[in-house]
Amino acid sequence: MEILLPEAEYRASANWDDRPTDIRIDLLVIHSISLPPNEFGGPWIDDLFMNRLDPEAHPYFRQIEGLRVSSHLLIRRDGELIQYVPLNRRAWHAGSSNFCGRECCNDFSIGIELEGSDQSPFTDAHYATLTQATRLIQKHYPAITQDRITSHSAIAPGRKTDPGPHFDWPRYLSQLKATGD
Repeated sequence: MEILLPEAEYRASANWDDRPTDIRIDLLVIHSISLPPNEFGGPWIDDLFMNRLDPEAHPYFRQIEGLRVSSHLLIRRDGELIQYVPLNRRAWHAGSSNFCGRECCNDFSIGIELEGSDQSPFTDAHYATLTQATRLIQKHYPAITQDRITSHSAIAPGRKTDPGPHFDWPRYLSQLKATGD
């Protein structure tokens, strides 16, 4: 049975595969993405996750042509929640990664992309939807505790910087704790 969040609009990406058998999903990875870099809105993130990004639509897109990536969830700047991969499937979001000595974080994690960048603050809507989505995920995967929520930069240091310096971890974790009481 596919695990989809009823609060999310589902858009099926082809960029996923099955997780290894008998794997425990116990990590949540927070990312940020903007396409083109530092620009928001438009169809480009969808197009990337759906393998239809036109490399001629922007010079940056030529650099990522042929890239096959996805995320379980995307939260737009207005708080819209989109799901691309069922939670029980392996989305291709973390790449080469390590968390507490475990390699291949895609095997045991859920990935959430926030429409954002290292140069811009995140919106109130981001935090509200992220908190709600995290709580829903934790209902399905209770092993994802607060200490099992991390950034892309923490699992891929030197390679990734997201969600970046403008992501307010204390705010998010405080909201998450408050909604969990």
